Amino acid sequence: MSWQIDTGVPYGNACDTAIIEDQNYTEVSFRADPHGGLEALWFCFRLQYSQGQPNKPIRLVLKNPQNTLAGPSVERFRPVIHLGDDWQRLPAGIPEDLPDDRRQVVWVVNSPSQIIDIAFCYPYGMPQIDELVQETSGYWKQDTIGVTQHGRPIIRLSNNYGASSGNEAGLYLLARQHSGETPGSWVLDGFLRYLATLGDSVPLVWVIPFVNRDGVEEGDYGKDPYPIDLNRGWQRPFHQTMRYEIQCIERDIALWASRCKPTLGMDFHAPGGTENDGIYAYIPNSFYLKSGHLASKVWGDAIGEALDTQYRSPEFTRITTPQNHFTRWGIPEKADRFAEYMWNEHTVPAVSPEVPYALCVGDTLMTRERYREAGKQMATAVVNRIQSEG
Repeated sequence: MSWQIDTGVPYGNACDTAIIEDQNYTEVSFRADPHGGLEALWFCFRLQYSQGQPNKPIRLVLKNPQNTLAGPSVERFRPVIHLGDDWQRLPAGIPEDLPDDRRQVVWVVNSPSQIIDIAFCYPYGMPQIDELVQETSGYWKQDTIGVTQHGRPIIRLSNNYGASSGNEAGLYLLARQHSGETPGSWVLDGFLRYLATLGDSVPLVWVIPFVNRDGVEEGDYGKDPYPIDLNRGWQRPFHQTMRYEIQCIERDIALWASRCKPTLGMDFHAPGGTENDGIYAYIPNSFYLKSGHLASKVWGDAIGEALDTQYRSPEFTRITTPQNHFTRWGIPEKADRFAEYMWNEHTVPAVSPEVPYALCVGDTLMTRERYREAGKQMATAVVNRIQSEG
């Protein structure tokens, strides 16, 4: 009778795993696997008991959290665990300092079941998209606009196809440019569910729910992967896109722009692993794109004002980077991301919400329902502003 670790589950990610049996507990230690990228944070794996019923608590040990995109406050980690019925949050982990001043984080599972799934945050993949489509009575159409580098379909959802030279207000939405940032997907889910309740009274909406679908399916964290981050692969000098997926999406955006009145782009993300000052949103830097910055700020401020104070960071609308910041690829971050691309290519303002993984505005613990509620509030602000402008 023993535990086994399985990283072959959907979105699986863990490495350097070990299981040590003690008289009083079973210790399961692991690290977040960078999967060849430049950052690590996401993990997702299954524990399975081979025979009978486990009768000892489990000590889950995340090794070397300092090597993840987490920051020093590892006590803010709140992974999720599935014990057979549904996902739930683990309580705060216990930081443990090692003799050489390295640190690890420990959670104790007192009543383990035979199968336990563990992830950094609530997973979100194609099954959730299928649920969204089904539970909104087919309001969202599903099409394929291209394939990923590994040959997976790039899915686009839409509520309408618009018309050639159409004048209907249009939204273009993205999520998961960084594949492990699942909070962005849950907020987008709430955004889309609310729009579906409004029927035909909403603008034309096209959505790419998984920009980095390969990373989603393969369990990558997806922040700064090799050879280049997807969100740094947009409109480079001479209009040369740096990732195949982005090339497909840019062409779809051009099609969308020809079939509506392009109004707003949104790109849903999650920030560092232990940030807890609330949801905020990046917009283009005024130093590089003054007009794009001002146009986007109007939307960012409206969205921020619509969010409950338990969700909204006091500093909601932010610029993307300091003026002198350079990427890991050695160029200023001024025209290589979705928001800058949307303004440079289509004169469309864009807002990129950053949604915390666990704690929001101090101690507000984010559940799937709260993520969806925040998405609904964002959608309400966007629709109200479009309708007020006529």
